[in-house]
Amino acid sequence: MAIPQSIQLGAAPLAPVSLAGTASAAELVARLPFAEPLYGNRVKRVFDVVGALGLLVLFGPLMLVVALLITFDGGPAVFGHRRIGADGRGFTCWKFRSMVVNAQEAFDSFLANNPEARAEWEATRKLRNDPRVTWIGHILRRTSLDELPQLFNVLTGEMSLVGPRPIVEEEVCRYHACFAFYTRCRPGLTGLWQVSGRNDVDYVRRVQMDTAYVLGWSLWGDIHILLRTAGVMVSGKGAY
Repeated sequence: MAIPQSIQLGAAPLAPVSLAGTASAAELVARLPFAEPLYGNRVKRVFDVVGALGLLVLFGPLMLVVALLITFDGGPAVFGHRRIGADGRGFTCWKFRSMVVNAQEAFDSFLANNPEARAEWEATRKLRNDPRVTWIGHILRRTSLDELPQLFNVLTGEMSLVGPRPIVEEEVCRYHACFAFYTRCRPGLTGLWQVSGRNDVDYVRRVQMDTAYVLGWSLWGDIHILLRTAGVMVSGKGAY
């Protein structure tokens, strides 16, 4: 994927951060030294901690029930996966387990026998019909409840309530020069991608959203995205 020659700032999905105009990839990179690292923003950090604590109180009982249901197959309730965080540092991102215990073996076998699925995975890093996902995993993914353990990542300072979706090492090359913007903030529990179609959004557009978020951050923008996230969780739009 090449760097987009023109990044649209201000299209409908980016309205929460109130950006306008267009900028070439080169122009965006030139603006990088003037983009404040969001991981050093104290207002955003206080908002994250207070918000995460409040959400843990609100969703705590539900999280306990979900954890119990997941363990019925004998596997763990949560799993950790290495992701890239602020300033390019790696961290363990926590999620409720939504897949079968032998997920990697099942996945490798499925892709080996399904070239269309392999092409879909290589293009989007997602599968619409993933054979690894359990019955409760489908519910958790549709409602995004599988992400709730990341509230602990927020409290420890590895993630933010709002920001780019945390990526794995293999995805860095897809950002090209725009990866520098990704590393200017903590990955988010939710973000522009999640409230703008999620898996229905192609990867180029996702990179545009992450870059736009860093350049146009505001506290009100974060609040707006969080409010929109509640509607997305109910509708399940773009989730699989």
